[in-house]
Amino acid sequence: MSKTQLTAIALLVHDYDEAVSWFCECLDFELREDTPLGDGGKRWVVVGPKAGGAGLVLAKAKNTAERAAVGRQAPDRVWLFYDTDNFADEYERLRGRGVTFIETPRSEVYGQVVVFEDLYGNRWDLRQPAHR
Repeated sequence: MSKTQLTAIALLVHDYDEAVSWFCECLDFELREDTPLGDGGKRWVVVGPKAGGAGLVLAKAKNTAERAAVGRQAPDRVWLFYDTDNFADEYERLRGRGVTFIETPRSEVYGQVVVFEDLYGNRWDLRQPAHR
């Protein structure tokens, strides 16, 4: 049987460079790829955690419908999950970098968690799963 894995998720953005800057400066992601795709300024831009795992393909919104969906890819729901093995340190590090948290940290049966928003308002869980 073939080995498969989820390697990337597309994230609609208003601007490639502002999104790269936010993810690399606030979440300490790395820029994995930035390849021009021809005329019109379209690029293949991938950012992701330095430790590895799936990345985000930053997809610049190209029409009215896509622009309206930026920051609302999962309206009013947590959409992305960012795990850590040191919740307290990561929470403080992200707060210090200006990340907007919309609640206070809490303990759940599955681990420690707090919801934050990216630069466009997409909701993320910062989590430390109980099994780690």
